[in-house]
Amino acid sequence: MATEKQIEWEENTPEEKELSSWVIDHTERWRDYRDTNYMALWEEYERIFRGQWASEDKTRESERSRIISPATQQAVETRHAEIIEAIFGQGEFFDIKDDIKDIDGNPMDVEAIKQMMMEDFKRDKIKKSIDHIELMAEIYGTGIGEIIIGSAAEFKPATQAMPSAPGVAAIGVQQSERFYVKIKPVNPKNFLIDPNADSIDEAMGCAIEKYVSIHKVVESMEKGIYKKVDIGMSSTDNSLEPTQEVRTFEDDKVKLLTYYGLVPKDYLLSLNETEGEMDVELFPEDSLADDYSNMVEAIVVIANGSILLKAEESPYMMKDRPVIAYQDDTVPGRFYGRGTVEKAYNMQKAIDGQLRAHMDSLALTTAPMIAMDATRLPRGAKFEVKPGKAILTNGAPSEIIFPFHFGQTNVDAPAAAQNFERMLLQATGTVDSAGLPSAAQRDAGGQGMSMAMAGIIKKYKRTLVNFQEDFMIPFIYKAAYRFMQFDPERYPSVDVTFIPTATLGILAREFEQQQMIGLLQTLGPNTPVLPILLKGILSNSSLSNRGEIMTALDKMSQPDPAQQKQQQEAAQQAQQAQMQLVGAQTADLQAKAQKSMAEAQQVQVDTQLAPQLAQAKLTAALSTNLDDNNESKDFERRARMTELMLKERDLNIKENDSLRNERITMLQMGNKQSAS
Repeated sequence: MATEKQIEWEENTPEEKELSSWVIDHTERWRDYRDTNYMALWEEYERIFRGQWASEDKTRESERSRIISPATQQAVETRHAEIIEAIFGQGEFFDIKDDIKDIDGNPMDVEAIKQMMMEDFKRDKIKKSIDHIELMAEIYGTGIGEIIIGSAAEFKPATQAMPSAPGVAAIGVQQSERFYVKIKPVNPKNFLIDPNADSIDEAMGCAIEKYVSIHKVVESMEKGIYKKVDIGMSSTDNSLEPTQEVRTFEDDKVKLLTYYGLVPKDYLLSLNETEGEMDVELFPEDSLADDYSNMVEAIVVIANGSILLKAEESPYMMKDRPVIAYQDDTVPGRFYGRGTVEKAYNMQKAIDGQLRAHMDSLALTTAPMIAMDATRLPRGAKFEVKPGKAILTNGAPSEIIFPFHFGQTNVDAPAAAQNFERMLLQATGTVDSAGLPSAAQRDAGGQGMSMAMAGIIKKYKRTLVNFQEDFMIPFIYKAAYRFMQFDPERYPSVDVTFIPTATLGILAREFEQQQMIGLLQTLGPNTPVLPILLKGILSNSSLSNRGEIMTALDKMSQPDPAQQKQQQEAAQQAQQAQMQLVGAQTADLQAKAQKSMAEAQQVQVDTQLAPQLAQAKLTAALSTNLDDNNESKDFERRARMTELMLKERDLNIKENDSLRNERITMLQMGNKQSAS
């Protein structure tokens, strides 16, 4: 019969107890500060979100109704869905930029690192964890996550050839170890931090306390992660439960407190029994500063408030703390932020008070109430009002029983509750089908609606910036550093820059889509920026085949070389034909112009020759038109006429010469005057 393996339990040494006492003392004070200022409000915020009623949530002592308005629930879910859509709506929520100056000129494929990180994040359900963290930020005001690393066995079906039997293969399972980086949501009710700091890095330390199943603790002991000590039974603390239940389960669980922060170096040296190291004392032993003079970053795990399971100096190469937090809405100078439930708290109480008063009033005015003369009822009679019931009286019923109404229900109560709900939407910056029209002026039209939408989108962007700067970017960097440190075969240690690629939520996308469509309608289908606008519209859409459509659009805007060559040849042929047409038209116009010039010269010559031709015709007529009887006289007369015509011509020539000479003289005189 096989004997069971017995675990040899150890006990905490005095040095370990001293370290546990130091951590517990500080975390207890931090817990008192947190519980006094926040715990009661957080628990009420949780009940409002879940729609649970509690006696301490009454708005007045006489309140009987337990109805809770879903207005805050709607606001939380609306904001949560919008932020998550903005983070993960495009698929990839981060990108990597290669810093070439810091890798000594050795190129690397940053795209491969990005794809490996995306695969590991998908396998470890990082999106789901971030979804839970963001939801808690909307409820409590602060989103907190703890980065957990480890290795897990991975099984894959495989086929392996058998050397002893050729052609035969063995079918089985192949086992391999995989390093993982996860982020675990942390409820603010389970988180402790130095109240003097407004961020995790500035705090002396922070701690996460929670209940863990005992088998997990024993498993870590067997792996050598925790010290093998008898942890015993845990005390009950309902404030550490993830939700408020009527009765919590108290069996087989251990209360763990994990501390990340600074501890005196002497404690760790005494635990590790390191010799040959001496610390320089900067302050006197009785000084308060002496307890905080020489501190190192460490991880301490304590079980059930007193038993030390683990204490070691931070093993991470960057010496960073594996805890990330961000504020849903910033409260300057404070670690804990302001969530949607806190913004809606006053209006939620007003809505609940109005609705409960209305319900209590209905209970008084709708339920039948009857006044009775008890002395005239039968002995032992049990008075009930129900249809068909016979009521016995000692006398006339009209004199003994009198129904009456206790006041009247105010019909304006539901309308008042709706006004409070509108104020709640204003306080939280959320919008729905009923709240959007009220956010814009009635006579503002589309412009007023756009202004209302712009204000709402700006509020979402503020939360998105807080999430990216304080949570998303630090988480990706911390995860990359842990991959590089503990899984160097897949992730080489290089300096890269991570860029968050969160875009817009559904609400902002729809608003931007409308703007682009309006711009497209204004410019028309022939605008040169049509491909850019179409790509912008497609990039904001949530179509499943969006990538294929954008690829086809790129091909349409950038044709293939063969088609582009054909288009260039066709354009050249068209250009040549146009040039030939223009040349032919030019030649035709030149020919017509030359013909017109020739005709004009012919007209000018005919005009100059017309007088001479007329004179010649006249001379010929005179020479041929002779009288036979007076032939000598006619000849003399014609000769005389010819002589007169020649003299007239000479006179005209002399007159023209004199005018020409006079003109030349005047020009010469003008030149002399100008020269003098």
